[in-house]
Order: sequence, then C-alpha cells, then structure tokens
Amino acid sequence: MDILQEIIAFKKLEVRQLKKDILIKNLVKSPNFKRTPISLKKALTCLNSTGIIAEFKRQSPSKGIINVKASVIEVTNGYLAANVAAQSVLTDTKFFGGNIGDVIKARSVNDTIPILRKDFIVDAFQIVEAKAIGADVILLIAAYLTKQELKKFGMLAEDLGLDVLYEVHNQEDLDKIELNNKIIGINNRNLKTFEVDLEHSIELASQIPSTCIKVSESGISDPKIVMGLKEYGFKGFLIGENFMKTDSPGKACKEFINQLPSLEGMSRSDRGV
Repeated sequence: MDILQEIIAFKKLEVRQLKKDILIKNLVKSPNFKRTPISLKKALTCLNSTGIIAEFKRQSPSKGIINVKASVIEVTNGYLAANVAAQSVLTDTKFFGGNIGDVIKARSVNDTIPILRKDFIVDAFQIVEAKAIGADVILLIAAYLTKQELKKFGMLAEDLGLDVLYEVHNQEDLDKIELNNKIIGINNRNLKTFEVDLEHSIELASQIPSTCIKVSESGISDPKIVMGLKEYGFKGFLIGENFMKTDSPGKACKEFINQLPSLEGMSRSDRGV
C-alpha cells in the first residue's frame, strides 16, 4: 500500500465516523453556509492577478514537519499583504497536521480572496462541510476518484456555489474529467514516489483545452519558474512549502511575488523552464 492508498483508507474511516457525529442539517445551519463564495476562476484571471495560491501547511508525508509554530491568522494576514490571488488551507489532521478550524480562522480575517479547503474528498459530506466552514473551493484528486465520482462531487460543489480545483498527475487522470471550463491543477509531485517533474507537467498541460484554467502545483521554489510556466498557459501557482518552511511565510511570499514583474521579458531558458 502506497501513501496515497493509506491516506484514502484512513480518510474513509474518518469521514464515516464524522457522519455519525455531525448531522448535515446542522452544517447547513452554519452562518458561513449562507455566505456567497468568492470565485477562484475570477481571482486567477482578473487583471493584475499574481496567480499565486499560497498555502498554509504544517507538515506532509514527504517532508515531515514543515512549520508547527506558525499561526494561521498571522500567516493569512501575511499572504493578504503579499497580494496573493487565493489561499489554500490543509484540513487533513493525521497526515498534514491541519484541521477545519484552520479554515474557520483564516476566513475570520480573510473576506477578500478565495480559500481552498485542501483535503482528500471521499464523500459528499465533506463538500457540504467545506461550505459550512467558509471555504470557497474544494480539491478533487482524480488519482483515487472514479469518473462518476468526479462528476457527482463536482456537480454538488457547483450547486453549493463552490469552485472545484481538479487535480491530475497523468493522462489517465485527465481522461476522467469532462474538460469544459474547469480549473485543472497539475501536481508536479508524483504522489507515489514524491518526485517533482515540471517537464512532465508542461507536456500534460498541452492536452488541456484553452477553455480551462491551468494551475501548477508543488515544487515551485523560484519566481522564474512561475514566469516560465505562464508561457505555457498556466494562470495559477499553488505554493506552500517554499513559504511555510521560513520563519515568516507572509514575508517570504511577498518577497517572492515582488520579484515577478522584474522577470517579464526573460527567455524560458533563463527562467529554467
């Protein structure tokens, strides 16, 4: 059993218990359930968007502990000051050290940009829960979901007003998704080997129609890479570890974003892409 299979097996047990403890009707009564979600599509495509989706992440199976001292409110305020396009918050507890309280806290100080509730969705319950805690976007990972599940979960999210970031790793994942006006995230990190391959992502990006919004995920540590990926049609760039491994993620994010305009006009080779 690889790490992804282990995570999904545990997540299904976790959600099964949650559904016994928490009623859907109580989630619907949450104050956040009544708010109108902020569009990730608009945030990534609007004029002067940085395209940066900055992540709050304490740990990961591949890197271990990244930052357990950082406050989600402090980091959120730092990301907002850096002018990020959107924010991603990990809510998986066992493997990533997060929880739904992190989204609730981030939402309490962020009412201007979309928040992605990043977790391993295995049940419709989690999508309703995402809306209830104040998220604007959910993640659906094609690697472990069937074509039918991707469609069903995607339709539910849209009915609730949530955007969906569909994550793919290869052509097989891509073939499961109805590619029409979707937000497609290409994870540069192989979930089985944890190796990062930007070239593979660029090749896969060529198979995604222009009606979709392309997001590059994982392994982005240099502003030059962002500028290079933009030439291949990418509009969004999900970055977490690169900021979170520092003492001040918000400051690191701002310094990263401030370098982007100065890189306009550089050749792809100069950017390392």
